[in-house]
Amino acid sequence: MLLNQFLVLAAILFSIGVYGVLARRNAVLVLMSIELILNAVNINLVAFSAMTGNIAGEVFALFVIAVAAAEVGIGLAIVLLMYRNRHNIDLNEADLMRG
Repeated sequence: MLLNQFLVLAAILFSIGVYGVLARRNAVLVLMSIELILNAVNINLVAFSAMTGNIAGEVFALFVIAVAAAEVGIGLAIVLLMYRNRHNIDLNEADLMRG
């Protein structure tokens, strides 16, 4: 496959992820959109790594996957605490949890 096809796929995933982060109010959907953005970055890293024949992009993609897994764990813990305290996971009400 051509490099352009991977870049177009990554651009589409990144655009969907950015739209999800900006337009959604639900915290779980925002976390899913952030995962889409990180997966688009991983596709770019692996595609450029395969094109140049260097393994550094693939290794860096593994680190991005590890950071994404940690982000999901912490993000879901925050969402569960929001739901337990407010019975709602609307991000507009997240600032009410201060104090």
